[in-house]
Amino acid sequence: MPLGRRRKAAPLMEQEDEAEVEAEARERWLEAERPRAAAAGGPVAGSGPTLAPGPRPLRPRLAFHTQLAHGSATGRVEGFTNVRELYTKLGLALGLQPAEIIFCTLNTHKVDMDKLLGGQIGLEDFIFAHVKGQKKEVEIFKSEDALGLTITDNGAGYAFIKRIKEGSLIDRMQVVKVGDLIETINGQNVIGSRHFEVAKLLKGLVKGQLFTLRLVEPLKAFDMISQRSKVGKSASSGQVGTGKGTLRLRAKGIATVEDEPSAFEEKAIEKVDDLLENYMGIRDTELATTMVDLGKNRRNPDEFAQALDEELGDFAFPDEFVFDVWGAIGDAKAGR
Repeated sequence: MPLGRRRKAAPLMEQEDEAEVEAEARERWLEAERPRAAAAGGPVAGSGPTLAPGPRPLRPRLAFHTQLAHGSATGRVEGFTNVRELYTKLGLALGLQPAEIIFCTLNTHKVDMDKLLGGQIGLEDFIFAHVKGQKKEVEIFKSEDALGLTITDNGAGYAFIKRIKEGSLIDRMQVVKVGDLIETINGQNVIGSRHFEVAKLLKGLVKGQLFTLRLVEPLKAFDMISQRSKVGKSASSGQVGTGKGTLRLRAKGIATVEDEPSAFEEKAIEKVDDLLENYMGIRDTELATTMVDLGKNRRNPDEFAQALDEELGDFAFPDEFVFDVWGAIGDAKAGR
């Protein structure tokens, strides 16, 4: 029996709730000021025009250190609320255009997909920016149904290779490597496309025909030249913090400082990320985290499906996938 799905509501503009957020922030400031002002014998905040409104800190002002992965002086970034803003700040700190950055890793300069920066940054994490290096064009004959690729994206318009399945068609093409940015597929520009859109194009390539990929590999330091980064089972890329909390970057709304995921949440996120890879050929820890957040307090799969449609309707998840995600979250809750 199909789930009670409904069409996704029109997306909200990012600025839509700004006035409400600012008003709430001002009200919280006024509530904090009233006792202090009363104790000092001055006018109580809100009782007259003499008390000027205080600052409204709507953005986390956490600072992170950064370097180019292939080597550079250390820079400092702060005041960002999403990945695009982070890349802009990285460009300013490191003296390059944000569009040069393919992806970032946390606490390692290597092309390590287990340490990929996703939607969360540990409060003491060090950010390494991997920039564009050598361009290459590869012609491949699709002799098998599956290519053996898993795709992710950087949240700022670049889809790249996160996994290459051992023994697969692509694994035998030594020139294709983990971390490679995908620019075009058969001449079709995919810059600006999401990972699931690129994965769908790759899956739709006709067996028995040639296809062409134009790729850009990340610039590597000398000690990384021989590295290929074959894939095994990866850990969740969000779990690279220090145990002191994480900065959560959201597609909508303001970044927030949160505790690291609980054992249940960590297990559920990994299970959902595995399902994303099995069904869609992508891995995305932030997407998996959002799905777990939407499902962990729902009473039944219909409620969960409705929440997914409202928040993530662009993905058009099939009912079978939604049921499996619901089951995975339930299994994680039960400790399985």
